[in-house]
Amino acid sequence: MGKANVSLHVIEDFLAQKRIAVVGMPRERTPDTMLLYQLFEELCRRGHEVLPVNPQASEILGRQCFARVQDIHPVPDAVLLLTSPTVTNSVVRDCAEAGIRRVWMYRGGGQGAVSQEAIEYCRTQGIEVVPGQCPFMFLTPVRSFHWCHRLLFKITGQYPRPATAAVA
Repeated sequence: MGKANVSLHVIEDFLAQKRIAVVGMPRERTPDTMLLYQLFEELCRRGHEVLPVNPQASEILGRQCFARVQDIHPVPDAVLLLTSPTVTNSVVRDCAEAGIRRVWMYRGGGQGAVSQEAIEYCRTQGIEVVPGQCPFMFLTPVRSFHWCHRLLFKITGQYPRPATAAVA
């Protein structure tokens, strides 16, 4: 799962959405969750309506928190998963049930939210999926150490490429 297997178009389309649910958003800001909070806040700053989802919280950063994606009305345009792979397997089914067509399985390090089973399920359901990567690498301008990660991914061929036109 190291090499990107998604086009840059799918990533750009995800980030162009206005209503983004963030599933698995931690209840508290700690040193371990700081990057996730920064991502949440950056999406808000960029004009997205960010909807936290965590069944153990009623509010995160002053925003109403939802127990599951099916509880959000109107339906979000996209879902960013900050969950474990096991939870990801369940949440993508919730997304399909809710009619959500775009899912990003966050991965800042390690396996993150990425699950091969969930990727395959999304594809069979017609859900566009970004299997891994950190959205910070694609939010321009790219800041701080994310710039270095982006450059490294480009050098090593792991950075997503633009979609190629079908050959006739």
